[in-house]
Amino acid sequence: MAQEIERKFLVKGDYKSAASSSVHIAQGYLNSDPDRTVRVRIKGERAFLTVKGRNSSDGTSRYEWEKEIPAGEAAELLGLCEPGIIDKTRYFVPAGAHVFEVDEFHADNEGLTVAEIELDSPEEEFRRPPWLGREVTGERKYYNSSLAGNPYKNW
Repeated sequence: MAQEIERKFLVKGDYKSAASSSVHIAQGYLNSDPDRTVRVRIKGERAFLTVKGRNSSDGTSRYEWEKEIPAGEAAELLGLCEPGIIDKTRYFVPAGAHVFEVDEFHADNEGLTVAEIELDSPEEEFRRPPWLGREVTGERKYYNSSLAGNPYKNW
């Protein structure tokens, strides 16, 4: 079983000047049940189908399975998704030995920017850049699957 370990933070300040690259992402959910989330994502020219399990009690880890699929098929599957397609730009921002993925949301989630870092263990140390804000790991309202159904504009 593949295990995803990540921590999530709000963003305060300039991160774009340190970004090494960026990509546009459109994603939707065929199933947003926390026990078995099924996501369709078009990331630039590539597309993926992802299944995620329930988060651990501290929110840092969960089962993840991902498979690349043809972009045309992903576009068709987006039409079958639950309401609330996520539209965002992801910036890749190096910080020490890690790379933060900073998501700047658009459309109904405009104004929200969240950074994630993937780790090898929940206790792994990492460099905290000055633009890294409050930690929101495990806060369900910041999950993309939650933002699809209850977007930031409604908070």
